[in-house]
Amino acid sequence: MRKVVRLFAALMLTCVAAAGAAHADQRADFLAGRTRDCKGCDLSGANFKRHDLSGADLTGANLQKASFHDANLSGARLAGADLTGANLNKADLRRADLSGAQLHEAMLYAANLDAARLAGADLTDALMGTARFTRSDLSKAILRNVDLRKARLPDAILSGADLSGAALDFAFLHSAKLDGAMLGEARLIGAECNDASLTGADLTDADASGANFSGANFARANLSGASFRKGDLYGAMLDEAIFRDTTMPDGTTRP
Repeated sequence: MRKVVRLFAALMLTCVAAAGAAHADQRADFLAGRTRDCKGCDLSGANFKRHDLSGADLTGANLQKASFHDANLSGARLAGADLTGANLNKADLRRADLSGAQLHEAMLYAANLDAARLAGADLTDALMGTARFTRSDLSKAILRNVDLRKARLPDAILSGADLSGAALDFAFLHSAKLDGAMLGEARLIGAECNDASLTGADLTDADASGANFSGANFARANLSGASFRKGDLYGAMLDEAIFRDTTMPDGTTRP
């Protein structure tokens, strides 16, 4: 019996060693450009600047502080990957899957994420000025304190997203879906939000001075302390919206 146990233990150790070696080989092959499949690999700190990684499978990979500056990641699979502090400035992430990915303090300045999937992703403190998110799925994403100044998010899905303290100055959010989104203390100065849907959204103490919300839907939204000074609410739906010290476009306070 003891001999059988020893043989089984030895077999298990051999299997584990083989799996580790295979994973190490996969990482080496990926770094050498021989494969685009490196699920769960540790590539933290690696430099992929301007590399063509379109369609790569990096699901669950450790990509902390890796550089993908100006890289092509279109159609890449990055669901559950850890991109904390990663440099994705000017990267092409069109149609990429970043569902549930960790992008805390990541840099995505001028990145193209059109039609990308970021549902449930954590982008807390990320820098994404001028980035593109046309028709992207950011539902329930965590976007606290992000920099999205001058970003383009037309038709983006941000339902249930946490945008508390986010900077969306002069962002383009035409027809964006922000139902149930948290925008407390967010900055929307000069933002273009015409025809956006903000049903049940929380805009407590948000600064939307000079923003265009013409045709937007604020039904049941919390607008307490929000400022729309010099903005545009023409044709906006305000059914059952909560007003408390809300500054209207003409400078008056309601109620």
